[in-house]
Amino acid sequence: MLILHHLELSRSHRILWLLEILGVPYQVQTYKRDPKTLLAPATLKEIHPLGKSPVLQDGDNVIAESGAIIEYLVDRYSDGQLRPTEGQALLEYRYWLHYAEGSLMPLLVMKLVFSRIPKSPMPIFIKPIANKLMAKVQKAFLAPQLKTHMDYIENHLADRQWFAGEFSAADIQMSFPLEAASNRLDLKHYPNIAAFIERCRKLEQYQNAEKKGGPVVLEAN
Repeated sequence: MLILHHLELSRSHRILWLLEILGVPYQVQTYKRDPKTLLAPATLKEIHPLGKSPVLQDGDNVIAESGAIIEYLVDRYSDGQLRPTEGQALLEYRYWLHYAEGSLMPLLVMKLVFSRIPKSPMPIFIKPIANKLMAKVQKAFLAPQLKTHMDYIENHLADRQWFAGEFSAADIQMSFPLEAASNRLDLKHYPNIAAFIERCRKLEQYQNAEKKGGPVVLEAN
């Protein structure tokens, strides 16, 4: 029996969604965040030393990292679906599968962290300096970088519904950073990205994953 160790408000929504699509029997072990720190509970370290989520157990196999879990499930349980087999579509599939966490998510996490620093407890004489520093980083680095990436994705989706031709696991992987972006950025200038998010949200298996795992919201984990 597959067991998904699922942390609320985290990337593991993608794995729930994929499991719903595959239709394989699985169990969900849900973990709550600390209400103050929003960090994962220490009990997750009993499953994997890093104490992160998602983590998938399949018999003696314990797999961490969303991309690795997706590849494992697609290889073992998809029966040739959810992944192109050749050509440009396969290249695009592999690219977007790794781009999601390798390029886009680090920027979104940085934006979240830098937005929280000025709100954190600190000596009163430090706060104005922290506010100015964080604002400068946001304006000079994060905002231009995110615009470059969002423009790139928007253009890629201009003439297609999904990232690698037909719907694939790459779309599942890309869904979370774009959901996160929709929470942090104004998508009025990115209609193709907004349409992609809506297509995902309307899928029955996506909605089932939310019912089982909770809403999709970017938080530190």
